[in-house]
Amino acid sequence: MKISAHNQLSGTISAIKLGEVAAEITLDVAPGTSITATITRSSAERLGLKVGQTANAVIKASDVMIGVED
Repeated sequence: MKISAHNQLSGTISAIKLGEVAAEITLDVAPGTSITATITRSSAERLGLKVGQTANAVIKASDVMIGVED
């Protein structure tokens, strides 16, 4: 896979929740650490995503938020 984004995490798909329009994909990237993305259902189907499959999360730096507790 060639892509210009440098912020990537590899992992294993652990859950897929399909809605009418969107799909929620959970990717286990390290023991006890997962990341969840919402994509269109049609994209999930086009990519043929399946639980147990290796995948990459590509993170666009302009869309990442950081939070801390007070």
